[in-house]
Amino acid sequence: MNHNPTIQELHDPDKFELLAEVDQVRIKDFVLQQVMTDKKIIPAYMIYQTLLFFAGIFFLTRAIMLAYRGNFMYLLVTAGSVVFCLTILVAIHELLHGMALKLAGAPKVQFGGIWKKFIFFAEAGGFIINRETFLFVALTPLVVIQIISVIGIVIWFYVPFLYFFLMLMTIHSFFCSGDVALITVFYRYPERKTYTYDDHELKKSYYFAEKIKQAIS
Repeated sequence: MNHNPTIQELHDPDKFELLAEVDQVRIKDFVLQQVMTDKKIIPAYMIYQTLLFFAGIFFLTRAIMLAYRGNFMYLLVTAGSVVFCLTILVAIHELLHGMALKLAGAPKVQFGGIWKKFIFFAEAGGFIINRETFLFVALTPLVVIQIISVIGIVIWFYVPFLYFFLMLMTIHSFFCSGDVALITVFYRYPERKTYTYDDHELKKSYYFAEKIKQAIS
């Protein structure tokens, strides 16, 4: 089991470099910054998103055409999936983050949001997270929801309910963009150990990288 440093150790400038100090209200700006600067993970995920986006557009267009011909069921299912994704799925997504945090050993998980910015989050204040743990926590909603979507597509392939899972997979992939962008912070310096933690009182997240010790000749 890897030993994570304490908060005090992370703030020791001789041992760790502060990569970022992010206010919760500015998390979207921070995510966008990672999207613009990363050249490996983000481009690969954007290919995945683009494929799903065009698939979603295709099936939405088909649902509209079927409705125009008198079959409204596909369009109703599609609309229901969109409403579900923008409401209930948001809570499910964060609950999955919370479950992953608990499984990772977080003693307490809290949920919050900034409604006017449509920002929602699960956090474990003061819980130190390393690269491997962050990868697990960040990707849990993506993996779980996409697997459920694939199962739904297979089961309901020949009926209108298929469209619910097609839209679910497409829309949720965009929900996960921020999670994937934050992962890139941990792979910016692959040769260095990277950590993060949330400060619930200050409403901030901190990212640190271990300083490489220079050999004394």
